[in-house]
This record gives sequence, C-alpha cells and structure tokens, in this order.
Amino acid sequence: MANVIKLRKGLDITLEGKAEEKKIQLKSNGKFALVPDDFEGVTPKVVVKEGDHVKAGDALFINKQYPEVKFASPVSGTVREVVRGERRKVLSVRVDADEQQEFTDFGKKDVSKLVGEQVINALLEAGIFGYINQLPYAVSTNPSVKPRAIFVSALRDKPLACNFEYEVDGQEADFQTGIDALSKIASVYLGVGVGSKLENTKNAEVCVWDGKCPAGNVGVQVNNTAPVNKGEVVWTIGDPTVVLFIGRLFNTGKVDLRRTVALCGSEIKNPAHVDMLVGEELSTLLSNSYDAQKSVRIINGNVLTGRPTTKDGFLGAHTSEITVIPEGNDADEMLGWILPRFKQFSVNRSYFSWLCGKKSYALDAYHRW
Repeated sequence: MANVIKLRKGLDITLEGKAEEKKIQLKSNGKFALVPDDFEGVTPKVVVKEGDHVKAGDALFINKQYPEVKFASPVSGTVREVVRGERRKVLSVRVDADEQQEFTDFGKKDVSKLVGEQVINALLEAGIFGYINQLPYAVSTNPSVKPRAIFVSALRDKPLACNFEYEVDGQEADFQTGIDALSKIASVYLGVGVGSKLENTKNAEVCVWDGKCPAGNVGVQVNNTAPVNKGEVVWTIGDPTVVLFIGRLFNTGKVDLRRTVALCGSEIKNPAHVDMLVGEELSTLLSNSYDAQKSVRIINGNVLTGRPTTKDGFLGAHTSEITVIPEGNDADEMLGWILPRFKQFSVNRSYFSWLCGKKSYALDAYHRW
C-alpha cells in the first residue's frame, strides 16, 4: 500500500484558461532548436557544424564538465545554425527537420537483464542522461557518482499544469519500463497525487502526496521523505515525461522526445493539449490561438517557473505548458489597490474576492498579491 503524506502548507492558484482534455493536431513547420540553458548546470560544447546532417538521437552538444553526457537531437535533419550570445555563449543549436525522419538505432534492451552501469551507459549513449537532475541543485549530474536514491515526481500541481495522468494514458508500459530502468541504478521514490492510477507502479516506493502546491515539487518530496545529508547525492526527475523518454528508448531502441503540452492561459481562445517534440518552434502552435492585437505574456512553462518567450521561441526540454496571459502593462486603474476588488486574487483577505468562494482568475504578468 502506498504511503500517504499530507502537507498542510501551500497555495493553489486557480487561473482561467485550463486546457481541456482533448488534443489538437498540428503540422510542424520543421524548425527545431535544443537550448543548453534548459539543462541544469550544463556548460555546452557543440559537436556539430552548420550544414551537418544528423539523425534523431545524434548528439548536438555535450557537457564540458562530463564529456560523456550528450544531448540528442529530437529530429533528423540539417544543422541550420549554432546561435551564440555574449562571450560566444551557446544559446541554441537549430535543426531543420527532414520530411522523412531517420533515427539512430540504439537497439531494444530487456531492462530486467541489465545492471545499473549498463542502464547509465545506454542513457549516456542516447543523449538522454542529461535530463536527470542532481541534488544539491545548480550542478550537473555526475554519471560516475552512484546516487543514494532517485526521486521522481509524477504530480504536476502548478497553475494550469498539464495533468500527467492524461499524458501517460496509453503509455503505462513505457512509464513502467522507465521506472524499471531507474531502479537498476538506485532505489526509486515515486511521488503521485491522491487517486493516481500510477499508485500500482512496480519497482518503486510510491508516495501519495495530499496537499496544495508545491506538493508536486520534487525537492519538497525529497525533504519530506528522505532528506539529503551532507556528502550524499540523490538524482531527481521533476519532469515525469523524462521517464517516458527512458522507457521508449529501451522498448524501441530509438530516441523519442515527444511530449504532451497544454496550450493554456486566459488569453487562449480554445485551451487544449497537443503532442510536440522537445525543441519544436512555437509559431505553428500559437498561430491564431490568441488575439494578436492585445499585449500578452507568452510563457514557456507555467506562470510560476516558466520563462518569457515569443512566437519564434522553441519548446523547452522540460516544458509541459505554453501559457498566454495578459501582460498587464496597459492597466490604468483609478485609485489602484485602494479599490474594494472582487475580481482580483489575493493570498490573504486584502480584497473582497474571498467572499466569492472558489473561482478562477484572469491574472496578468504585473499582478500584485
């Protein structure tokens, strides 16, 4: 039976524009980019040149600190550009996708017959290992240091978050394979929400988290189950789609970085879900999805931890939501905060909106709590 842990502190912010549990079909424009800043603590070294042809799964860059850690191209195609910023910092590696996709074949593997070192080597070879983080944060994950445990959070509780229960539907076998593979490296702790269908996942200690945001934060889960002591190392996966990436690799022998993304926010006309590849350009997704005449904030991720982006941006490596909310720079309120507000959210009872019970709010990027 799963261990239930109840958290009393936290805050759920209910925003307008939650994505319906339906998927829209999009035709990609074939433009992709892998962004090194999406990976914690990585200093990239580009291993391709403009004009090179790569297959899906081939390395685009490596981590200078640990050169064996590669980062795979999500598609096959031609390297269009290596974009650099100040002091020649690598901002992204852009790839124009082929019409007919080719995949590097890493070979199907029976996880039950592998040991931990073989699992790590397989992830390194396929350029997926870099999606695993390490505690303490802000450092790259060292593949040669055995972790005390691996923590996976399958509970997304940020505002307008893409429900992982919806994403994993029909892919339970890949998820289980991913957990099986991780369990060969170290003990796995899997965090899920109340009533999750993943409670019966094998080869993991399942913890059910009952509480408000940030109950789904993997760092919070580590601290409330098995805190990290001085000198210890644990690996974390706060993005459960990474477990699907790992499972697909062993089940198919190919790198498949497809993920379900919620197109959400109060400015989106028809909030829904869509399947996209890591690094896919957002222009197709955002075309005609909101009123272009309005001043809006496009966020690569959720409103709390996401990064501002534009239509010409690319889907982040760990992004499960593209959120569009009002910018708020055109608001002109008489008397400002003094007004007795009924339509503004507050964490305390400063506004009269607390009298309205539970409701959703259309907050802007300039909102003050």
